[in-house]
Amino acid sequence: MLLSLLTSNPTAFIIIALALVLSLAVHEFAHAYTADRLGDPTPRRYGRVTLNPIAHLDPVGTLLLLVAGFGFAKPVPINPNNLGRWGTLWVAAAGPISNIIIAFLCAILLKVLPPTTITLTILLTVMSINVVLAIFNLIPIPLLDGSRILGALVPSLGRSLAQFEAQPFSFLIVMGFIFLAREPIFRVIQTVQGWVLSVVGV
Repeated sequence: MLLSLLTSNPTAFIIIALALVLSLAVHEFAHAYTADRLGDPTPRRYGRVTLNPIAHLDPVGTLLLLVAGFGFAKPVPINPNNLGRWGTLWVAAAGPISNIIIAFLCAILLKVLPPTTITLTILLTVMSINVVLAIFNLIPIPLLDGSRILGALVPSLGRSLAQFEAQPFSFLIVMGFIFLAREPIFRVIQTVQGWVLSVVGV
């Protein structure tokens, strides 16, 4: 969907693409920084405690973000044994929380900046994509942050989810589920987007 801007408004496309790449980087940095602060040296060992997008981006996930409106980055490696149950939960939650914060910042800028066409296009799009990243990652299914949060809350279920993730075709199964459940998922996303705007009075 964003690729249409490449011909209609190249400046907006470049700015939005850069902002979205940084949004993915902030999401993964939030995971890595939280794990590092809670005593797990694994993310730092792999060079992930950084805001440099090159350390975090997955080529396929970034392309999906620009084409389909949602995507993914390289997962941050952690060692749950260094974090414990609740540390693992906070590490998993840190990514979606960072995207919600970015969405709120965009909504605040919408309120205070002059409402030009390019401002509205950029801020609404970046806000929308960050809400998408947050909501998708909070779905409690394997490979997403929501499954790790659920696994921390229910350890026995967490072990089953981890075993599923290790299966070779787990990614395809998860993507199939998201495709089938896309309508209720996007209704939730639209509701959250409206809530973010209403909170700051836009």
